[in-house]
Amino acid sequence: MAVMYYEKDCDLGALQGKTIAVIGYGSQGHAHALNAKESGLKVVVGLYEGSKSWKKAEEAGLEVKTAREAAGAADFIMILINDEKQAALYRESVKPALKAGKTLAFAHGFNIHFGQIAPPEDVNVVMIAPKGPGHTVREQYQAGAGVPCLVAVHRDATGDAKRLALAYAAAIGGARAGVLETTFKEETETDLFGEQAVLCGGVSALMKCGYEVLVEAGYQPESAYFEVMHEMKLIIDLVNRGGLGFMRYSISDTAEYGDYVSGPKVITEDTKNAMRGILKDIQTGKFARDWIGENQVNRPFFNRMRAIEAQHPIEKVGKELRAMMGWLKRPVEK
Repeated sequence: MAVMYYEKDCDLGALQGKTIAVIGYGSQGHAHALNAKESGLKVVVGLYEGSKSWKKAEEAGLEVKTAREAAGAADFIMILINDEKQAALYRESVKPALKAGKTLAFAHGFNIHFGQIAPPEDVNVVMIAPKGPGHTVREQYQAGAGVPCLVAVHRDATGDAKRLALAYAAAIGGARAGVLETTFKEETETDLFGEQAVLCGGVSALMKCGYEVLVEAGYQPESAYFEVMHEMKLIIDLVNRGGLGFMRYSISDTAEYGDYVSGPKVITEDTKNAMRGILKDIQTGKFARDWIGENQVNRPFFNRMRAIEAQHPIEKVGKELRAMMGWLKRPVEK
């Protein structure tokens, strides 16, 4: 049975009197830092010299130091920068500042699970992973609610690592919604699989394929875009709100019938076997090795594919059609 924790199970006092270093001030970093500060904790943000986020964090009322200074001053260090940059940051700025009894925290288990970061035995290693983007973590906190979180303990050097992790989850608002206990292994492997097989890789490929089939059959690109990409959000919003049953209740009976007769023709046993192959590559570490290697040679495949995908016709027609939709928020640049 899944173990879930709520505010009543979390002792925010476990972090009172301690200094929290939030390394990074992007989508998750700004939310964690501001939420923890407003929960009454002492927070310092760690950034590199010259970071464009330095002034932004200071204007939000946060103390800012270099990553190494912040890690040195902190009892609890949360690393919230991109996976592929964490190992170098750890070696350069965090490892020299670690002392016995400190806690090193992550929002994704990649670098610990795949051995890219190996903290000393006398340091706690925990994970607190909100299941939502940073801006939602912040907005929900400000609204008096929260985004569910995952919590895991990789190493309990002090005997109270879980208590500290749960206190942090409460500080950023996660315990208001619920905190699910997991492991670094489970979070890492399921997260990577979900991204690749369904949420990003699977959905992107499905939408592009549907668009191409309709255009090849002579239908207008604009009509194809509306049907296979624009309406995806409408369906996902229904699923997010009430599951597949609510989605099917909300759509037409014609659409529901089409779901039953055609879904299995698209997602076949071959598709499932391909997903099993993706999961195996994640479990064996092949994906991690490939991604780490890709970064070591300056991302030739990654950059080439990003450029190719940007030129796909569905992107071009979509940009033109979205310009007509004034209610859409403009995309935020990284």
